[in-house]
Amino acid sequence: MRRLFNCFLTLVLALVICSPANATTHKKKKSSSQQTDEDSSAALQKDQNGAPIVRAASVYVIEAKTGRVLYQKNAVERRAPASTQKLLTALIIAEAGNLDQPVRVEQIDTEVEPVKLGFKVGEVYTRRDLLEVLLVHSTNDVARCLARDNAGSVEAFATRMNRKAAELGMFESHFVNPNGLPAPAQYSTARDMSMIAQAAYANRTIRGIVATKSLAFHYADGHVRTFENTNRVLKAYPYCNGMKTGYTEAAGKCLIASGAYAGRDIIAVVLGDKSSAIWRDAYQLLAWGLSI
Repeated sequence: MRRLFNCFLTLVLALVICSPANATTHKKKKSSSQQTDEDSSAALQKDQNGAPIVRAASVYVIEAKTGRVLYQKNAVERRAPASTQKLLTALIIAEAGNLDQPVRVEQIDTEVEPVKLGFKVGEVYTRRDLLEVLLVHSTNDVARCLARDNAGSVEAFATRMNRKAAELGMFESHFVNPNGLPAPAQYSTARDMSMIAQAAYANRTIRGIVATKSLAFHYADGHVRTFENTNRVLKAYPYCNGMKTGYTEAAGKCLIASGAYAGRDIIAVVLGDKSSAIWRDAYQLLAWGLSI
């Protein structure tokens, strides 16, 4: 029964993630039917241990509670983690506490692209409000605002990020900004990112936020905007309960996904995927991890 259910969800995911609007752009664009056929075929391929074969450059799958490694692929290869590193930003903010404290938006917070909340200088929000929209909608201006509020500047916050990373045992990572936008000296690995994810998963505040499928954000001027979680697997797979997406041209498509079923908690880190198969890959890894 469980196997049939997972097959059904695979088909649902193929329909959701392989539409023309979400297909990866190539020199010669493939039709949506061709992409769906390729993704469906790839979804059936497994290695000798029964683990799904995925396209991503680097993969790391662990048990969230114990850290036991279930699967890995190029796990210590240095890569740009894109917005998945916002989990580290969020972890530092959440652990600092006082989330109901007000934060005033400064000019420097707004000077960032491309994904922005669009708040204005002088507006005031709570740290909790900003933390929620950071993780649900992956806003780069909010990451800078929280970093400045926490440490005084983005540079000072990066120092705190690297200190926290070292505490977590992330010795193949270095961070220079809180949002994951490209920077020459910024990198991590799938294994290191799993350490952030495991710590974030254990944090009740973050775990609650990353499980939020949609968020009604109240702007300072009174208008409300609803943001859908950027993690499509969260909506397509009922056992998924978070965590964080990421994308830049340099990093490719990245996703850290978590799931829980029957007392098992799994975290899958997928970095450097070049197609919309990122969603299927993450789902397959979660479903496999929860079933073994």
